[in-house]
Amino acid sequence: MQTVDFTTLVAVFSDIRNHWLPSRLEKVYQRDRYTITIALRTLNGRGWLDICWHPQAARMCIGDPPPRLPDTFTFSQQLIHQLGGLALIGIEALAPWERAVDLQFARRPGEAPLYHLYIEIMSKYSNVVLTDAKDTIITVAHQVSEKKSSVRPLLTGQIYEKPPKLTNTIPTLEESQQRWQERVSLVPGAIKKRLLENYRGLSPALIESMVYCAGISPQSNTDSLTDDAWEELFQYWQAWLQALTEDKFKPVSTSTGYNVLGWQALETANDIQELINKYYINHLNQQQFSQLRHQLSQKLSNILTKLGVKQQTFANRLQESQHADTYRQQADLLMAYLQNWKPGMTEIELPDFETGEPVTIKLEADKNAVQNAQRFYKQHQKLKRASEVVKLLLREVEVEINYLEQVEAAIAQIDDYKSHIDLQTLEQIREELIQQKYLEAREYRSPSSKDAISNFHRYQTPSGFEVLIGRNNSQNDYLSFRVAGDYDLWFHAQELPGSHVLLRLEPGTVADSKDLQFTANLAAYYSRARQSEQVPVVYTQPKHVYKPKGAKPGIAIYKQERIIWGQPNTVTQILSKTA
Repeated sequence: MQTVDFTTLVAVFSDIRNHWLPSRLEKVYQRDRYTITIALRTLNGRGWLDICWHPQAARMCIGDPPPRLPDTFTFSQQLIHQLGGLALIGIEALAPWERAVDLQFARRPGEAPLYHLYIEIMSKYSNVVLTDAKDTIITVAHQVSEKKSSVRPLLTGQIYEKPPKLTNTIPTLEESQQRWQERVSLVPGAIKKRLLENYRGLSPALIESMVYCAGISPQSNTDSLTDDAWEELFQYWQAWLQALTEDKFKPVSTSTGYNVLGWQALETANDIQELINKYYINHLNQQQFSQLRHQLSQKLSNILTKLGVKQQTFANRLQESQHADTYRQQADLLMAYLQNWKPGMTEIELPDFETGEPVTIKLEADKNAVQNAQRFYKQHQKLKRASEVVKLLLREVEVEINYLEQVEAAIAQIDDYKSHIDLQTLEQIREELIQQKYLEAREYRSPSSKDAISNFHRYQTPSGFEVLIGRNNSQNDYLSFRVAGDYDLWFHAQELPGSHVLLRLEPGTVADSKDLQFTANLAAYYSRARQSEQVPVVYTQPKHVYKPKGAKPGIAIYKQERIIWGQPNTVTQILSKTA
């Protein structure tokens, strides 16, 4: 993930200074453990300033409105207590060529600042500190004790100390190419490394973009560069410094990230704030998606493995209980042929009632025939009772396995992160598993969007009818029992874990065979049998779909169904063409 470098930070707070100063602070909301959002009000409107001290995505930019969820963090409450109603009157660099910003707050523009909000964007050392006018720390996002840092502790009540100054050379437009080239090439090495070691304000991403535009490899040795290459690189060096001097930036997205100088442009961004916000939110969502998907998949795999063992144990016990009639038959034979028993016998051979074939019966030598028969009758009753209990337990385990396989299939369908909807879908699955007691409720935020429950997959049939597909069990239930209308058709892979699929039809319209086949293909694709050539799919009217009493999410039964063979590979071909 590309880090916010000095150039990006200058471009961002230059834009904020132009559009959001002065402004009134109305609200502070903490999105997560690393991000606060400040509501700023100007004469032109309201905006949300995101300040993040995430180790990999520390940034400051105008972002999206926060979710309508309770804020339980104390840091945001302390900020609103001190800064609520004050005006943001200034945004200044804390020190030249440093990635630290000073947000200044006062009662009204023109007055001396009462508070300073220092934002330090320094990778894993990033932090946000609120001080009063005398730089006494009031609160800090991440307190740093003397044990963690004897050089620069950050604790409430102490005097705020600025980050240690960098020792590299400050780049200037006045420096000649000859002096610049001598400084960089004094010690031979890779051009990227030599630039980073010699000058402030640079980042790996900026240098890579700079040398790429100059037609040089970042790993090229300074000794191997030609005079033309040095001259071309210096032109881009000057262009970078000129943009910083004049505050003229051109935000663009690139194949590897973004750039605020217009270099390696893949797509021009309309707004630098939107570019930065979208880039980091997207990458953080990707990280969270991967972690959550792995967590849920591992948890389900472990649970299903244990349930599989339990299922096999119950199946073995049920098989043993099938011998109950054998014990009763042996007891009946003993009682019918008491005269054949003799003291001390350990086994006896008696003819079967029906076939006349000899049946060998094991006996306990210290018991007579009647006592042995009673023992067999007791064993018969015991296994008979156990059979009923084991059948019930086996059924419960099978229902649980079917439910979890349905959840597992839903997760398997989301194999890659494409948008925030994919993350919301996993968050809904996590919430469902917590409600079903498969996961412990930990501190996390539920999906923030009210529309998350209706973020279905959407397709159109050849005739233009809409097809809705649930992404998880919550959406499946909502789709089948809340959205489905009297004229729609409900599809599902037959006896396989998969999504509920709804073909939307208007009154008086009839779906032809192409529409039915298209929808069946989708139902097959969004099931566990996605890799099969053909999958049996059932379809019926929504009024014939029922949820059993007490059934888990996503479980439904149906009747009056018809069967059509779905071909999931056709959907794969369509998606690969549109990707």
